[in-house]
Amino acid sequence: MSNKTKILVLGAGYGGVHAAKKLAKKYKKNDNVEITLIDKNTFHTLMTELHEVAGGRVHPESVQIELSKIFARTKVNLVTDYIEDVNTEKKVVKTTHGTYEYDYLIVGTGSEPAFFGVPGVKENGFTLWSFEDALEIRAHIKNMFEKASKERNEKARKRLLTFAVAGSGFTGIEMAGELLEWKTKLAKEYNVDEKEIRLLVVEAMGTILNMLDRSQADKAEAYMKKKGVEVLKNSPIVEVTEDKVTLKDGSEIETNTLIWTCGIQANHETKEYGLETARAGRLQTNEYMQATGKKDVYVVGDLTYFEEEPGKGTPQIVEAAEQTADTAVKNIVAAIENGQMTKFKSNYHGFMVSIGGKYCVANLAGVKLSGFFAMMMKHIVNLYYLFGVNGINACYHYLDHEFFGIEDKRNMFRGLLASKGNRLWTVPLRLYVGVLWTLEALKKMIGEDTWAKNGISSIFNGLGPDSWFKDGNVKMAFDWLHTAATSGASEATSDTANSAAATVTPILSHVPTFYAAIMKVFIPTPEVAVWFQRIVVITELGIGLCLIAGLFTFLASGASIFLVCNFVLSAMTGWDTLWYIFAGIALMQGAGRTFGLDYFVMPWIGEKVGNFWLGKRVPVYRQGK
Repeated sequence: MSNKTKILVLGAGYGGVHAAKKLAKKYKKNDNVEITLIDKNTFHTLMTELHEVAGGRVHPESVQIELSKIFARTKVNLVTDYIEDVNTEKKVVKTTHGTYEYDYLIVGTGSEPAFFGVPGVKENGFTLWSFEDALEIRAHIKNMFEKASKERNEKARKRLLTFAVAGSGFTGIEMAGELLEWKTKLAKEYNVDEKEIRLLVVEAMGTILNMLDRSQADKAEAYMKKKGVEVLKNSPIVEVTEDKVTLKDGSEIETNTLIWTCGIQANHETKEYGLETARAGRLQTNEYMQATGKKDVYVVGDLTYFEEEPGKGTPQIVEAAEQTADTAVKNIVAAIENGQMTKFKSNYHGFMVSIGGKYCVANLAGVKLSGFFAMMMKHIVNLYYLFGVNGINACYHYLDHEFFGIEDKRNMFRGLLASKGNRLWTVPLRLYVGVLWTLEALKKMIGEDTWAKNGISSIFNGLGPDSWFKDGNVKMAFDWLHTAATSGASEATSDTANSAAATVTPILSHVPTFYAAIMKVFIPTPEVAVWFQRIVVITELGIGLCLIAGLFTFLASGASIFLVCNFVLSAMTGWDTLWYIFAGIALMQGAGRTFGLDYFVMPWIGEKVGNFWLGKRVPVYRQGK
């Protein structure tokens, strides 16, 4: 039997992924620790963003992060399988296709919707608690609009166009917000009267958004009502049928769409784990996140039930999932290394709820925000989380689907950052700038005065006496390079520099002090200056040829901007060259992928780098082999 310490993580939710990453980092160089993560899916789902998929705002894949990318270049073994049995006595987990022993077990299999015994909800309602749920709601809503567009019976049509969301927690309000924004597009697309669309939030309690303070919750409610959402409070649902929702007071809502977000409970599979349960079937833990009576079993995420204060269990939010995972990991490490155990102590930074892509209310560490700034903070928090999970790759894709690729102006910038422009129109600009940089490099290589006298034919006569490549020809107007020189060659250099300076009126009359200090470090002597000039000329030539060929256009454009900024700060260029900066910015948007080599090269590089950095995807049936 292996002497390795085996740590098994069940579930790739927020808690499970966080725990596995922390453990992998801790034991990166320790071959005696083996870490395995088991989940039924090959991806980590961003549960807090599911409403965006269900409401048609973003593409479905935007809420998925491949586990193979998250754990590329780590020691975590990924297993995609269904968990069938957890035997905490024998310390063995059985899946559909395998058996896994463990020394330490982290249970993070999450939660599922709770229906509270309301008749018909499970059969006739929709839930929003999985990727599949979001896709089902999305397809159903579009289907309702399509049917309504052909329905001549007014009563039947209004029933098709009535959408009710049960529950006014974060999920319910955010789902209602997405429908609020999506309905306008759908009405135009399917040619129905938007005035016939009815949106409702149905809440059993007398208040909404009870995780927020009342002032923020009231702002959210006022915003929804202003936009036409009906908020029904003190309205418990007692029965749901295929075309009707019945409330406790006997009133009825005729609808074919009820999205149920009223509560969650522990996954039903956890009943079979043989662990002590608490409220809503969640697993009872102690202050070390250990399952009651099982010192080698730890519980993280929504499953965890621990009361820091009497009557207040661990909240089922992302921060709680991560913090319970932190505690579990610290204590597993302590157990392995005979260290001191750590008690769980929460530190929640606040709560945020978005109502569509344009409005949000938030309470962050006591600071109350609403509108634009609240939405901005929501995006920053999401980016922070994604960077921790999958680095720049995840952040880039988030910015792309939330801002750069957004449709129907459904974000805080109303689509101002989104563009579907054809890159074809940048090709002439790319070629023009490329030719100019190439000619500029050749002029400096041959010598500006020589080029001015003989034109392009100068390239057949070799380097002129004023070439930037020749020893002693210091072209940069830095005082210390000329005042330090005493030789005749240096005097000639000074004359050449002054002559060059006289042909142009610089943007800056003198080199800024901070820039001079930097350059003095990099270019301390005339000899070094000449080598620096040669590098500049070669860089200019490289920029020009790359832009002409459409190769590495993004980098070449960035280098173009960088060089012009340096020429400006060196007091060597006038206003006539400033346009290069703005041209470079325009060309950075994939200008080389149209009639350029980037069309072939960049996808190839992306695939090779992706396979190296993020790992090559392995078919599920070959995992563990």
